[in-house]
Amino acid sequence: MNVQYKKGVLELCVLAMLSRADRYGYEISETLSETIDISDGAVYPILRKLKSDGLVRTYISEDSGGPPRKYYSLTRTGAEEYERARGDWLDFAAAVESIIKGENR
Repeated sequence: MNVQYKKGVLELCVLAMLSRADRYGYEISETLSETIDISDGAVYPILRKLKSDGLVRTYISEDSGGPPRKYYSLTRTGAEEYERARGDWLDFAAAVESIIKGENR
């Protein structure tokens, strides 16, 4: 798959996953890599950016029975941004699909 396609949607995919449940970085990375061919560590810069932008917050949990894990959760601003970006993406994807299928003529 074209790398530019992936770059444009990984942040949205991370927000989508966090809109459903809090997750730790490795879990996010593994789940995404099951569907999208991403490199190891591709998710961590996105998580840092989302945190810096105030869209996610972090907390440490020791409930896993193993070492403590840093979990990510959406802030209220993050949830609002996800809903906005989700709508934008769905509109854009529908427009692209229409063009590709030749339905816009």
